[in-house]
Amino acid sequence: MTSSSAPSKKALSKIASNRLQKELKEWQVNPPVGFKQKPTDNLQRWIIEVVGAPGTVYANETYKLQVDFPEHYPMEAPQVIFLHPAPLHPHVYSNGHICLDILYDSWSPAMTQRPADNDRYVKNCKNGRSPKETRWWFHDDKV
Repeated sequence: MTSSSAPSKKALSKIASNRLQKELKEWQVNPPVGFKQKPTDNLQRWIIEVVGAPGTVYANETYKLQVDFPEHYPMEAPQVIFLHPAPLHPHVYSNGHICLDILYDSWSPAMTQRPADNDRYVKNCKNGRSPKETRWWFHDDKV
């Protein structure tokens, strides 16, 4: 197993730890098509490889997601960002932050769009501040 940087969050609750262990086992036995969870020794941070779907502009491309699970997962949404390089997409900033309502306001424990100006967002996102600290405006449902 490879080591991964420890998230700055508090340790997982017992409920979160049990849920994540179950979800990790499911990923290992039956991973979603096009996704591969990279082994780490840190249950609270997952690195996931995403392969672009055939027939899309992302075909044959591979991207990495970093998923950090909060202390009270699944009652709180995980923080999900693309590691560099992030794909070019209207709802993904060049620093990897994702504007998607299910990662924020619309999160549900049952669940296993970004503002228009990427340059302004990235410039004002000091020191890699958590995307969860951002007030997103989910205004563009055409993409």
